[in-house]
Amino acid sequence: MQRVEPEPQEFERVLSSMCTEPHPAARQAAERFLATNPGDPTTYQRVAELEREAVGMLGTITGLEDPSGYVTSGGTEANVQAMRVARNRADTDDPNVVVPTSAHFSFWKAAELLGVELRTAPLADYRADTAAMAELVDGDTVSVVGVAGSTEYGAVDPIPEIADIAHDAGALAHVDAAWGGFYLPFTDDDWDFADAPVDTMTIDPHKLGQAAVPAGGLLARSEELLAELAIDTPYLESASQVTLTGTRSGAGVASAVAAMDALWPAGYREHYERAMDNAEWLADALAARGYDVVGPRLPLVAADVSLSLIEQLRDRGWRVATTGSDELRVVCMPHVTRSMLRSFVADMDWY
Repeated sequence: MQRVEPEPQEFERVLSSMCTEPHPAARQAAERFLATNPGDPTTYQRVAELEREAVGMLGTITGLEDPSGYVTSGGTEANVQAMRVARNRADTDDPNVVVPTSAHFSFWKAAELLGVELRTAPLADYRADTAAMAELVDGDTVSVVGVAGSTEYGAVDPIPEIADIAHDAGALAHVDAAWGGFYLPFTDDDWDFADAPVDTMTIDPHKLGQAAVPAGGLLARSEELLAELAIDTPYLESASQVTLTGTRSGAGVASAVAAMDALWPAGYREHYERAMDNAEWLADALAARGYDVVGPRLPLVAADVSLSLIEQLRDRGWRVATTGSDELRVVCMPHVTRSMLRSFVADMDWY
């Protein structure tokens, strides 16, 4: 029997993913570098050079002139590594990390892997309650975390206040901008290294950056911070390694550089403005139909649509997810068009 080659997921009905179709230049670059490994930088020198370019470009986007960092497998790895930096530099046997309840689930993974206590603070209007965070901080706190573009509501925490809380406690300030980081430069938010004394940051080119998966990013304000991750690599030509994984994707590195080359800054600004227009249109359409709507703060809309209707929409092929409170969650990624949203709302009306 002749084998039928599988086809990848089409994006024409994907409305809740934080990944999108790669930019054409990113797709081509990924294919050229498929067999390269940035984890062995002296053997694969060209992709190592590209990784330095990627980190430099991410520094430009996030307001950091001389960034340290590397291209990760995604936001989870970057968040784990940032917590590892904070734990490794601290002088305590009982480290804890303070996060808002909106923090990504990767912080729970990090806490388990690293033996760190995770302390969660409540939200106020979908953002971190900094007074509550301050109450959770003590002499064993190694990191205080803010979210710049939460995965459920697109909210941006008060990053300068969070950084001040961290430094007053002798801890590091980490910002998770995995999703929001490529659009926040076009807003009035204070969120990046230039706006606040942030120490580490997660920002993912394979989300709004439109690079191919996998291409996440970890940035550190100084080489000294990143060096907290270093281990010896005796059988490689390079003497040490700061990354979590050994073998890594050269395709992701090259793809990230190609996407940022093609789109920063004008292309990302254009996509941000179009995405916000689409998100606002959807929010208005849902509100007009009587749904309670949250957002859009960034191009993400949540609404109190019933779970039964969400299941019916899934049965019609719409790939939609829910928040932790079971609200419909729509992320207006670059592949999401106004036509898609009109069809989606029409299907909602049909039921």
